[in-house]
Amino acid sequence: MKKIMIVCAITLVLLPSLLMAEPFGKVGTAALQFLKLGIDARAVGMGEAYTAVTDDISSVFWNPAGLAPSKRSQAFFSHTNWPASIMHEFAAASYATGVTTFAVYTSILHMDQMEVTEEDPFGPTGETFTASNIAAGLAYAQQYTDKFSAGASAKYLRENLGEFSIDSFAFDLGSMYNTGWRNVKIGMALRNFGPDVKYRIDNDGDGSNDEDPYDLLDNDGDGVIDEDGLELPSKIPMSFSLGISGDLYRTPDSYLIASLQLDNVIDRLETWNLGAEYKLNNLFLRSGYQFNYDTNGFSAGVGWQIATRVAIFNIDYAYTDMGYLAETFLKSAHRVSIKMSY
Repeated sequence: MKKIMIVCAITLVLLPSLLMAEPFGKVGTAALQFLKLGIDARAVGMGEAYTAVTDDISSVFWNPAGLAPSKRSQAFFSHTNWPASIMHEFAAASYATGVTTFAVYTSILHMDQMEVTEEDPFGPTGETFTASNIAAGLAYAQQYTDKFSAGASAKYLRENLGEFSIDSFAFDLGSMYNTGWRNVKIGMALRNFGPDVKYRIDNDGDGSNDEDPYDLLDNDGDGVIDEDGLELPSKIPMSFSLGISGDLYRTPDSYLIASLQLDNVIDRLETWNLGAEYKLNNLFLRSGYQFNYDTNGFSAGVGWQIATRVAIFNIDYAYTDMGYLAETFLKSAHRVSIKMSY
């Protein structure tokens, strides 16, 4: 048992330093950007400072170790409206035994049709295309002691861009340690660990890809060179999160928790996330801020818990200030999520 805990801790601490040794963030250089989009209005309302807080079905995204303490099976759905008519759906379900938890989940990013535009002569062609992203995965978590849990996830990834597409896979690892003092927890998560991806495009229509990587040949004999050059690989947005959370105060009917988190993503600068959640009976109020983020970074949310004979429902909403990316409040990012524990 101790060996497992030591291996998990060493893996999660050392891998980020080895794999993310760049001195600055290479913004826009990673593929499958939708993997960075946070899910669950509760988490987003807390400024995504959630790696050490998560303790329910949304852990499949934030930190799979957070699945383990649950003694109830759960179902979850989240919807996000982004600027530019981009929408994001996330659904998950789990089966819990009290010690181990299994979960399945899927994530879909989709958008409206867009016009195809030519470079020469510049202008729309009258044709349309769309883009979408899909992830589907399995997660497993186990509580090894009353204070320590760990989990892992494997997922299939697909990106569609018009007539082109790529397929890949990735893994997530996570751990959670509860100190036992004022519910102070330390969480670590390594997300989107997987191979580089690249589009395979047959630009000259001869049935072969990348046959002229150095742009030296007229492969199809039409007198034009540089038609089917090498498609360069792109990394996927691997990230490492280290967070700490705890109770500022707690009573039987209310509490106030705070969370601080460091995020290191392979294609952007590090961010510090700060969040808080206040509970009064069945009402939840949340707020958070992401420092060193490329937009404003402020978020806020509200939630309501309803207990029925069938299940316990949590209905949450979160708003994210997109700064200059959104013209008005209504065109900013809005999330709604529903959790059901049974």
